[in-house]
Amino acid sequence: MTVTHERGLSKLAPDALSLTEFELMELLDVGMAEVASAMAHISEVVCPPCQTALLLMEQRVRNESLAGHLPTRLKGLDEALCGGIPFGVLTELVGPPGIGKTQFCLKLSLLASLPANFGGLDGRVIYIDVESKFSSKRLIEIGTKSFPEIFHKKGMAQEMAGRILILRPTSLSEFAER
Repeated sequence: MTVTHERGLSKLAPDALSLTEFELMELLDVGMAEVASAMAHISEVVCPPCQTALLLMEQRVRNESLAGHLPTRLKGLDEALCGGIPFGVLTELVGPPGIGKTQFCLKLSLLASLPANFGGLDGRVIYIDVESKFSSKRLIEIGTKSFPEIFHKKGMAQEMAGRILILRPTSLSEFAER
């Protein structure tokens, strides 16, 4: 069955499910077996089978292990997260003011932009700063303290800082546009 066909079934489902099997047999001029089969399929499309929390967690771990993780270099946190911050998913960091969320995000930005031969991703970062708390000075301080072997190399701090793009949207529409 095609995706288009299943979408069509989803739209028709409320009408089909509001009729009895005998009404559907008369309306469609088909036998009970065809109606039962169609109803079973419609039910599967509109209401997928229940899943346990354990099954969902196992699927997530399996999918994440395929996609990979960004290790935070905080042993307990990396263990709890099955290897670090998972790739390919949106991860929200929440907590009370002053707990270190911004510092943690700065460190993650550095870890993502670190050269691969130093354990980083050798990547680029888009840092969305809706509270205007990003500090390039603090970024360099964290880098110098956490990765002295890299940040003391000539030009490396500038190269890594150049890999981090800061966006400061002032509205939801500006955020969506960027």
